[in-house]
Amino acid sequence: MRLFELLALCRREMEGLGLRASPETEILVSHLSGIPRSRLPLEGEREVGDLSGALRSLLRRRGSGEPIPYLLGSWEFYGREFRLTRETLIPRPETEGLVEGVVDAWRRENRGAGNMLDVGTGCGAIAVTLAAELPLADVLAVDVSAGALAVARENAHTLGVADRVRFFRADGYSALKRGYRFDVVVSNPPYVSEKEWDSLPREVRGFEPAGALVAGPDGLAMIRPLVADAGLYLKPGGRLWLEIGESQGEAVRRLPCGPLRFLGVEKDLAGRDRVARWFMTAGEDRRGEKDR
Repeated sequence: MRLFELLALCRREMEGLGLRASPETEILVSHLSGIPRSRLPLEGEREVGDLSGALRSLLRRRGSGEPIPYLLGSWEFYGREFRLTRETLIPRPETEGLVEGVVDAWRRENRGAGNMLDVGTGCGAIAVTLAAELPLADVLAVDVSAGALAVARENAHTLGVADRVRFFRADGYSALKRGYRFDVVVSNPPYVSEKEWDSLPREVRGFEPAGALVAGPDGLAMIRPLVADAGLYLKPGGRLWLEIGESQGEAVRRLPCGPLRFLGVEKDLAGRDRVARWFMTAGEDRRGEKDR
């Protein structure tokens, strides 16, 4: 079988299943053949062997609603490939904006060395990316799922930062000792309300881990304790960064935050509320206070 024949077969099979043929056709064929998507138009005559059985197996799963990243077993985040399983969320562009904000602020403040905490690490996309982008930073990543932590550890090793990212099984701050403080606490916590969950696409409801997405009637069940207790784990001048739901900006703004000062909510590329920030004011070290 030549590459152009595999592409044609994929398009026909996808159309027969009522699936969107492009760009998923190119993604699946690239995955099966090992040929980069950018090379597909140039390699049409290349012999790839009989991949029809493997293709149909993937398409059966896709036809059931399984998302492309789970079919591939990996997905790109911040320019790096992360292995995924059904125990981990699929990394999304909105979370790249969260990471970009943390990285940019760290560099602006010339912090150099320091330590960070990633709460609810999942596949490790946030923790591993922060360690890769900030080579003097050490990251502690926690998650309640043992399966997710196994995937995250593998990603840290594959992407060359296993020596600076430590992983612990914990629910929120529960595994941390009082007095152990961080320069940054960051999290993409569950923030989907129970009502919103019912309206999400079947690709999400049927395949992604609900426990990593749904957080009570208003979606704030995890965000509240992250904000309320952050003062116990942030150094003076430290920051709390949280990804939030697009309708939660005002509710998050009103949350009690103890010694922290609320800095505001940043919007994502679609103009929706997405990243909330707080600054640790207690103590004499007030580095970065001007960054608002």
